[in-house]
Amino acid sequence: MGKMTAIPTGSVELLPPLAHSSAASDELNKLLTMLKATCPEATAIRFDFDGKLRVHIDVRNRGDVTMIEAILPTLGGGGLFYGLTRGATPLHPFHHRISALVDR
Repeated sequence: MGKMTAIPTGSVELLPPLAHSSAASDELNKLLTMLKATCPEATAIRFDFDGKLRVHIDVRNRGDVTMIEAILPTLGGGGLFYGLTRGATPLHPFHHRISALVDR
């Protein structure tokens, strides 16, 4: 086994603190704020990323689905949300899901 030697005090420099980049979080929060202002209050909004950023919006009322589908393509000057689809909401059989790709 090797022998440990003491390092004299003051001979080790501290590394500068790492700057935490929050650019991705900031952008997602902007999108979330925009969606929450547009969608009904009881909506669950989630993002996922698997090579492409996608948003999932879950609502209870089927009428909200139609309203969201009409408004979503116009947000952010248009073209920000595209490729809208409807689908099942995992573990919530009484909700309706609208998904869209996000151009960011």
